[in-house]
Amino acid sequence: MIDQHLKYVYEDEDRHENVRRYFWRGKGHKKIRIHEEPGTAEFNERYAELMKGNDVTPAKAAAIITSVKGQTFRWLCCEFFRSAEYQRLHARTQYTSRLDLESCCREPIKKGDPRTFADFPLDRMQLDALEVLRDRKDKLGAADNRVKALRRVFKWGKDKRKIATNPAKELAFVNLGSEGWHSWTVEELEQYERAHPVGSTARLALDLMQYLGLARMDVVIAGPQNIRDETNEKGEPIKMYTYNRGKTGVEGSVAMAEALLDSISKTPMIGTKTFLLNEHGRPFSAQGFSDRFRDWCDAAKLPHCSAHGVRKAAATRAAENGASTHELMAMFAWVTLKEAERYTKAAQRRKLGRRAATFLQKKA
Repeated sequence: MIDQHLKYVYEDEDRHENVRRYFWRGKGHKKIRIHEEPGTAEFNERYAELMKGNDVTPAKAAAIITSVKGQTFRWLCCEFFRSAEYQRLHARTQYTSRLDLESCCREPIKKGDPRTFADFPLDRMQLDALEVLRDRKDKLGAADNRVKALRRVFKWGKDKRKIATNPAKELAFVNLGSEGWHSWTVEELEQYERAHPVGSTARLALDLMQYLGLARMDVVIAGPQNIRDETNEKGEPIKMYTYNRGKTGVEGSVAMAEALLDSISKTPMIGTKTFLLNEHGRPFSAQGFSDRFRDWCDAAKLPHCSAHGVRKAAATRAAENGASTHELMAMFAWVTLKEAERYTKAAQRRKLGRRAATFLQKKA
């Protein structure tokens, strides 16, 4: 249920008792359906946009196609917005992609020029034009987000034969040297564990992520309903944790470690639907959990660590323990081999490096 103090937000039920939520400013205004779940960061962002008067939804953006000049950049974006491929993206990815692409459309072709990239002809939109759009963003993260959005829409356009070539294929990221979020080391994991013993919510949060490889949007909805009793190859009983990853919808399946089962059983404050509960006894939102985990890391004197890096540490550990690329894909619900191969190749390099002394020592 929503917070009843949220202005302009209303709920009703359909004949199947499904709850529907709307944003409605009152008589003379259109009711806008809110699909995001209350308590999530996505809901808060959508509400903030509606309060600002931004009523453009992906469906409405796609409808603008009827008034858009054909074979222009804006036309391609609108075609993409109403495609099945776009609708299959995670809600958060839809939201950010649309914002990035529409901001590109609003960019002036040259500074002081009233013309924008919205009406830029696709047959003239080459790599140099896309680099201009990328480089208009000063922050590296924002620039790379534009690269991702541009690559996505132009790849789709080429695959669907909307355009003859894909100029975004060669569009480089700005932040090439970045490894992303810091991956926790073994020593950092142990330091956190000493600060937050088994039985605390802080420790259970870490254990769910390090032993199941869950991302923050998945760990906040993890609960007993995801556990299945199965047997391993030796016929021994095991507990399997199976879930659909929120970002991709791909199913992940992981055998639950004894350390995790022990952590769950010794944590007194867990929910019937979600393991993790906040101080009010309610499930965390994704952003609320991220903020709280930040506090737990600071308390453990790990200011450079975050929830994002635990998943990377789990994948690294699994690869170094011998997990294959396909095993990693099953555990972490990845879509492509490329994601898993990054960890298996790194683990293999480290293994070979440890043997280096054997090869580099002088012959007698």
